Amino acid sequence: MNTRILSIATALIFSATAITAWAQEESDVLKYSQLSPQGTARSIGFGSALGSVGADFTSLSVNPAGIGMYRKGEMTFTPSVKVNSVTGSYLGNRASDDISQFNVNNFGMVFTSAPKGKRYEKSKWKSTSFGIGFNRLADFNRTYNYKGRNSGPTSSSVSELFAADANSGGDVFNPDHYAYLGYESYLINPDSINGGYYTVVPWQSGINQGRNVRERGRYNEWAISLGGNYMEKLLIGATVGIPTVRYRRDANVTESTNDANPFDFQNLDFGERLVTKGTGLNLKLGFIYKATDQFRFGAAIHTPTWFNLTDDYSNTLTATAQGYQTSIAPTPFISNYTLTTPWRGVLSATGVIGKVGFITADYEYVGYNTGRFSMDDVNLESYLNTYTRTNYKGASNVRIGGEVRPAEMISLRVGFGYYGSPYKNSAMKGERIDLSAGIGFRFQQMFIDFGFVNSSFETKEQPYVLPYTGVTVPTASLKHSMNNAALTIGFKF
Repeated sequence: MNTRILSIATALIFSATAITAWAQEESDVLKYSQLSPQGTARSIGFGSALGSVGADFTSLSVNPAGIGMYRKGEMTFTPSVKVNSVTGSYLGNRASDDISQFNVNNFGMVFTSAPKGKRYEKSKWKSTSFGIGFNRLADFNRTYNYKGRNSGPTSSSVSELFAADANSGGDVFNPDHYAYLGYESYLINPDSINGGYYTVVPWQSGINQGRNVRERGRYNEWAISLGGNYMEKLLIGATVGIPTVRYRRDANVTESTNDANPFDFQNLDFGERLVTKGTGLNLKLGFIYKATDQFRFGAAIHTPTWFNLTDDYSNTLTATAQGYQTSIAPTPFISNYTLTTPWRGVLSATGVIGKVGFITADYEYVGYNTGRFSMDDVNLESYLNTYTRTNYKGASNVRIGGEVRPAEMISLRVGFGYYGSPYKNSAMKGERIDLSAGIGFRFQQMFIDFGFVNSSFETKEQPYVLPYTGVTVPTASLKHSMNNAALTIGFKF
């Protein structure tokens, strides 16, 4: 493990202000566990409450028993457009950013064998189906920024990070250390009187600060499913999930002074780039039981996903200090590690209103505090796992939706979702609300669905972390509004 990460992470073990580490992050557990099915437009329309509805390819990633509802083979393809906006508030200032992007939410095929006539009457298995394809389960695309004047009790500087590294043993001549960045950019100096190092940034009198973040990426799950319908009562299914993740974050912390004669310090721009790629494996098992023609219930369990991940991390520092303009870009480094996400369980029920429609609900539980890292560096591994257990908790998610058919070929849908906060500290926010709607058109061998969902939630963030007790780094509030419009084109065969 690169020593610039270890030296800071070790110090953070004793710090109550820790929000993020610097390559592998505590937030990775949430990033790859806070999932929201974004597959077909039909499922989006009724809030992705798929636990006991079935006959929709997205259900293979929620309750694989839904594959037992199929009576014919099917192929689906779902392009979508996402428009995400974030409003950041920091030290009394507000700033907004938005981004739009075209994606493919879903592609899947289901092959079904269903006996007919006398074969149907004699067979206890009324249908068996095999499905293969992918669903998008998370989206990482967003851009945001915030800035303000940091002064008073919260006054501090990101340059203190470089001094802290130097004072805790970081080598100012080794590019693997944050101390090197500060020393080579003239942001930290040796203290000839008290020993150690100090920052030349005049943070005590207040400085202008800001952070800009640009994130890109997605979490797609390839689903390989098998299931069937036993006696028109019990539906069972299993899915082998192979998720693939791609994530990139470019983030910059900027600081400047209003000093009319800023010889010691004028400005700095500390940039970090993190690129994560990886593949995982999980198993989902589920059943749906038809108690009556009007009511059915289901349950599913998802094993943890065992991820093999690779981080490509680099940082840069541009500064004007002590009469020098510098730009430093140490050699990037690559690290490999494994992440085990939490178990999750889904309970669901559906009420069928004749041929008019249905009302359905899912309850999902995710134990975020059970996520685990495994890596060669045992000290960093211990810190990350301790942080996960200490700061995260199990959370409940509720999805409710309905579909009504005003005409034989037309379906109207609405949905609602509540996703509980994974944080033990309620001040961190994290709850999410989804509101969705959709419409579908059914033809003899083809169908077209349109679905729209708005997700809104609020998070808290600090622009940097300092390994000191008693230091309060200002916190930014981020209000997110994520919009996903999807169109599914499907064919029966």
